[in-house]
Amino acid sequence: MNEIDELKEELKQAQLAYQMAAQMSQFKAGFLARTSHELRSPLSSMIGLHQLILSDLCESPEEQKEFIAQAYHSALKLMKLIDEIVAVSKTEYGSNSLYLESLELSKIFTEIGRLTYLQAANRNLNLEIVNPDPQICVFADRSRLIQLIFNLIDSGIALMKKGVIKLSTTEITSDSVKIEIDLDCPAVLWQESTVPEPNFQTHDLSEIRELLQEISLSANMKLLMSKTLVETMGGSLELQDFGGLNGSEPSSRIILTCKKAF
Repeated sequence: MNEIDELKEELKQAQLAYQMAAQMSQFKAGFLARTSHELRSPLSSMIGLHQLILSDLCESPEEQKEFIAQAYHSALKLMKLIDEIVAVSKTEYGSNSLYLESLELSKIFTEIGRLTYLQAANRNLNLEIVNPDPQICVFADRSRLIQLIFNLIDSGIALMKKGVIKLSTTEITSDSVKIEIDLDCPAVLWQESTVPEPNFQTHDLSEIRELLQEISLSANMKLLMSKTLVETMGGSLELQDFGGLNGSEPSSRIILTCKKAF
């Protein structure tokens, strides 16, 4: 290889590095913007509740005490959301170390089924988990892998009104294993913001409790966090549109590619 060819190769590598850096920068900006949006809801609920108290709109000391309690629970939810986001960010930047090991995928699937079965049943959804061959193993952090798969299925349960959620493995190669989550809901729902903006014009405690119960990370944020986690373990996440599981409604498929363990 002569000097010109070497310069061309170096230029090619420099361009590739620049493109990767630009994509990462865009991803970071999107993550920050998404995080800010996610935290607005519980913060707004706390402000709204305190406004009711400070404006002397409570009808009795008991109601005021109840509003203070609800504000406290909202603060706890906010703290939990922040902890989840910070934990993922620390893992991405290496502050939280990963314990990568060979994991029997069938055991991971069994644990996911245990964590999500009742949630799906309570929503009258059919959760189908196809356990892989016990000999199929992936190289990952056990708690993180369970967390990201759980988050995705949990979000799917929240998005779906009816249908099937199917967890299975496909395309097992010499160095990777693809995990697929098929859901009877269109992929566009994963891109939408479902974070409610609290409205505390009402003084009805039951309505306020219902608003506070809805405070959680959106499906889009959980998808972004899961993508970050799987990439820190050397894998990837892809969201696809595909035909309905029953040949009718549009559905979505999430493909997780994990390193195969030997």
